[in-house]
Amino acid sequence: MKAGVVVFPGSNCDHDCYHVLKHVIGADTVFLWHKDTDLQGVDLVVFPGGFSYGDYLRCGAIAKFSPIVNEVINFAGNGGHVLGICNGFQVLTESGLLPGALLRNRSLKFKCEYVNLRVDNTDTPFTNLYAAGEVVRIPIAHAEGNYYIDADGLKSLEDNRQVVFRYCDDNGTAEDDSNPNGSLGNIAGIVNKQGNVLGMMPHPERCAEGVMETRDGYFLFESIAKFIGGCK
Repeated sequence: MKAGVVVFPGSNCDHDCYHVLKHVIGADTVFLWHKDTDLQGVDLVVFPGGFSYGDYLRCGAIAKFSPIVNEVINFAGNGGHVLGICNGFQVLTESGLLPGALLRNRSLKFKCEYVNLRVDNTDTPFTNLYAAGEVVRIPIAHAEGNYYIDADGLKSLEDNRQVVFRYCDDNGTAEDDSNPNGSLGNIAGIVNKQGNVLGMMPHPERCAEGVMETRDGYFLFESIAKFIGGCK
């Protein structure tokens, strides 16, 4: 697997993603500048967390006009795999690669903490190494992670099993008390209908090694690496 990590002005989790993919997973990994129009033959594109273009207007609203985003849209349309984390998830919704929108947290405060997630769909290239219903702990760090979609859109997500992660308690129950940002349906991550584009607010790259509080994020990267193949 060859992976590309997109760098926008304001990205700050790009090196974290690069490190995990290259040094932990063993994937051939390159940085992709936001003005690039050549994806360098990658199999996986990662939109990392951060504050692309300073989050002016709305998070991800300016990044979607970067030349590389058009290339990634074409790449995804041809079946290429795309992962958006936090600000990357916001870029995916703004660019139309995923439905819905990320609103301000209901507390109107920035949230930075470990949260529980229930893995609701393990039939994706990104989650095949998790167990169905497994509760994992992965950190969040955002002010605009409140996922919203209209009623018809939510029904479509549920009917097509596009909800991959939900915020939950220690027992896997997705209740309001375990929802850190007011996200509709406790949604923390979704895939597109084809299953090749995943967006999620939590940061798996921040818990992919044994020195961290958990290693639960490792298995997301290992899942996609094994699905695509070709890692060391």
